[in-house]
Amino acid sequence: VVLIERGSEVGGGDTRFDVATVARILQVGRADDGRYVLGTVGTRRLHVVRWLDDAPYPRAEVETFPDPAGGPLEPELRADVGGLLTHVLALRAELGDTVDVVAELDDDPVRASYEAAARAGVGPLDAQALLAVDGATERFEMLRVMLEDQRLVLDAHLRGPDPSE
Repeated sequence: VVLIERGSEVGGGDTRFDVATVARILQVGRADDGRYVLGTVGTRRLHVVRWLDDAPYPRAEVETFPDPAGGPLEPELRADVGGLLTHVLALRAELGDTVDVVAELDDDPVRASYEAAARAGVGPLDAQALLAVDGATERFEMLRVMLEDQRLVLDAHLRGPDPSE
């Protein structure tokens, strides 16, 4: 699965990102209009070495792009991200979103970084940035900033307009 950076999904002429993920299909559903809806999970990262001719569909030469083996996360960083994730999920639930507020993360730092990224509810460009980051510590640091931004926006939304303004 490769995110399109610019252009459209149909008709060619698009520009794609060079970091992708292999997705495993977990669920398949059919919409009323005949389209299919897939529930997937990413299993590993890929780096696009070279895009090939698009006929009859986009193709590329790829190589696996594993996370570097790293040591344990700083406990404070892990706790910050875990706490922010729980807080953001709770705020979203308070606003009526259907979310799983449980933010328990795996002991393995790399797996935990992807679990936190998946639960963070960020947009596609932020998700792409998280996918492309080289290492769990860097991913956790980026998530801390993203989640803090989300917390501020959600807090402001829950408070409503400031009557003094």
